[in-house]
Amino acid sequence: MNKASFSLTNYKFEKVLIETANLPADISIDFSPEGVYYKEKSEYDLKFVVTAFDEKKGQELPFVQITCVANFKFMEVNSLEEIPTYFYKNSIAIVFPFIRAFISSVTLQCNIQPIILPTLNLSSLELPLKQNTKTQ
Repeated sequence: MNKASFSLTNYKFEKVLIETANLPADISIDFSPEGVYYKEKSEYDLKFVVTAFDEKKGQELPFVQITCVANFKFMEVNSLEEIPTYFYKNSIAIVFPFIRAFISSVTLQCNIQPIILPTLNLSSLELPLKQNTKTQ
């Protein structure tokens, strides 16, 4: 059996913003992925920002904004061009359940109606992540 070409080594929540006053009835969610590939270490940091906001007030006034940074380690990848195309889609799919659980848990601890994000197909974020990836 072949080894996986990458693995999740760590993740952390770098920014957590939750405004519990006046939670809106109509919620919109936005996702913003970007990444950095570290050639020397053959590692990749995925920065994934999830923002929830009132549809009527717009994205400028989010009531939830979570920034998660996940670190992935590659096997046998020596340049940005060698990263398999499926990595971009799968890395987001790997990290999103941690973000969903974190948002639900934190909002539950705030003693408000918990915010439970649905299970989503985020494969459309593959191209934006790839375009927003740089090398260091």
